Amino acid sequence: MKKSKNLLLIFTRNPELGKAKTRLAKTVGDETALEIYKFLLERTRDISSKVNADKAVYYSVKIRENDIWNPDIYQKHQQFGDDLGIRMLNAFKNGFEAGYEKVMIIGSDLYDLSEKNIEKAFVALNTNDVVIGPAEDGGYYLLGMNALQENVFKNKEWGTASVRRDTLTNLTDKKVKLLEFKNDIDVYEDILNIPEIMSTFIENK
Repeated sequence: MKKSKNLLLIFTRNPELGKAKTRLAKTVGDETALEIYKFLLERTRDISSKVNADKAVYYSVKIRENDIWNPDIYQKHQQFGDDLGIRMLNAFKNGFEAGYEKVMIIGSDLYDLSEKNIEKAFVALNTNDVVIGPAEDGGYYLLGMNALQENVFKNKEWGTASVRRDTLTNLTDKKVKLLEFKNDIDVYEDILNIPEIMSTFIENK
């Protein structure tokens, strides 16, 4: 059911042992990496549920019915496409074709993203074409737009340090708002400065 003019997309991997946070798992082991990813998923759910927008979860493998994402709050979709860019492009297309005026995507592996960050990003789209939340690894943790910019989803080396730079190169003729830098959690060094994760999942083992 469409209630808002704004749509928040959340891309998520199905939390499965040995497939979640594989780079982090090299240091902490598969089981702890999975626990940390589930914690981050729940945190993303808690933050996103407070955002004043419609929400859609896009599953990497298959749609789960009885999971942490309440179907009364979250539309549920399957990701499709050959790479991350095409999967995101298809999700944005779905959103604009459904009549949303602003569509935004966040990942599900950020500790320090707040609902205020997301709300602010939607407001920024009143006066900007695109809003980007830059991640410290060279990618982005948030991407929003008020009209489909197809080229930002194509010809990228996803998962590398060049993604944000190449994305901004695609947008030189657009008005882009950059938010504050944040760090998504991929490797062990990313959790060292997060006491809640360290004390819960690492130090008490």
